[in-house]
Amino acid sequence: MLRRLALWERLPWLLDVHTPEEDEDYWRTQLLPHRTILGAFSEQRLVAVIAYGENEIDQLYVLPDFQAKGIGTMLLHRAQEQMDEIALWTFQRNTNARRFYERHGFVAKEETDGAGNEEREPDVLYHWRRSKSLDR
Repeated sequence: MLRRLALWERLPWLLDVHTPEEDEDYWRTQLLPHRTILGAFSEQRLVAVIAYGENEIDQLYVLPDFQAKGIGTMLLHRAQEQMDEIALWTFQRNTNARRFYERHGFVAKEETDGAGNEEREPDVLYHWRRSKSLDR
């Protein structure tokens, strides 16, 4: 699965807490029915995915070989077009993701010690709000 490949490549220190079957079940039962899911393809291969709705981004993954090519930005902008504010979590040590979100106007609002997430990895809550000058 794309998510697992992206995580293992960029965050090899992250604890793997779910089986591929559990990941698939989560996408099928929780994300697909309740979130907008968009994918990006290159030569008929899924290379990026985003899941969002209800003012949050649940998932945004781009395969490492396809990062820094504007694909993540394109998917993020689609979410930003549809929501006036967005919250999302990422791990504190995921400096590439943090720089990416900060470049797109997200601001860190809260840092935790990781006790509240399954991986027990310190994380950070980011928030973005549409600028008044960009009202639709």
